[in-house]
Amino acid sequence: MGFFDLISNDIGIDLGTANTLVWVRGAGIVLNEPSVVAVETSNGKVMAVGTEAREMLGRTPDNIRAVRPLKDGVIADFEITEKMLSDFIRRVIRHRYLMKPKVVISVPSGITEVEKRAVRDSAENAGAREVYLIQEPMAAAIGVGLPVDQPSGIMVIDIGGGTSEIAVIALSGIVNNISIRIAGDEMNEAIVIYLKKNYNLLIGELMAEEIKIRIGSAFPLEREESMEIRGRDLIAGVPKTMTISSVQVREALSEPVDSIIEALRQSLERTPPELSSDILDRGIVLTGGGALLRGLDKRLRQETNLPVNQADDPLTCVVRGTGRVLENMTMYDKVLMKSRRD
Repeated sequence: MGFFDLISNDIGIDLGTANTLVWVRGAGIVLNEPSVVAVETSNGKVMAVGTEAREMLGRTPDNIRAVRPLKDGVIADFEITEKMLSDFIRRVIRHRYLMKPKVVISVPSGITEVEKRAVRDSAENAGAREVYLIQEPMAAAIGVGLPVDQPSGIMVIDIGGGTSEIAVIALSGIVNNISIRIAGDEMNEAIVIYLKKNYNLLIGELMAEEIKIRIGSAFPLEREESMEIRGRDLIAGVPKTMTISSVQVREALSEPVDSIIEALRQSLERTPPELSSDILDRGIVLTGGGALLRGLDKRLRQETNLPVNQADDPLTCVVRGTGRVLENMTMYDKVLMKSRRD
């Protein structure tokens, strides 16, 4: 460990569409906040970041805008992402350190050069000394503790807020990957559309998310559940309450879930036969917040006839992976994405 390592605080960031998680060397995961920023429309001044800003979604007056600066796993609003990152980095770094931190950030595997540069620049402007990028499925596999440097194949499905990443990993590299921009957000949207179309009920994003978490599923439940929801009646224009069952929610979610299954099938078709047999032995590992959708592992098992295992604490796999990489940069050097500055 060099002198610089003693005076700088290294950080791993899982920059997600829905949530941003931050890992700090020596302290573990120190921050898990929604990727939302509330800004004043007149002058662009940041009012709130994270949880406080998320509570404002769909509730702000005209002079305040609650923004999610990342769309489908990539930066949609550069300035606001930078402000959000600065805020998060400032929260976790103690000022007594003189050195700026070394930062490892996870990005979707389907990211373009321009998008990579946007992530790197916003992290540098937010106060990072060196920025390294790592692909999300790779970080997730390392976070789960899988031996990514071995020749045997590992298949990871990482379902986040904005993207679902399906990757086959061997010898510290991604052999094939499919990144689709259908994940947790699209599931929420599917619930909103379903209620609008079938019941003329308009609900907000936060309500849709609550429905998904409480009674959403991808496979029939042993005991189907129901919950009371509130929204606006589109015909009468007044607030309305109704009860929705887990069967209806499953029907609402069928399209995004089918898209993820389809992408998984494509990925399996592209996998070299030697690695396919490894996947048959080891199974598929499910990570990311979307992995928490009940019955998703059963549904994937049914569709592929392969063993599917949900990782422990799937929400934090990616950020734990960035942390492991930071702790052992030399060992994981091969998994970092090279860029124009390296």
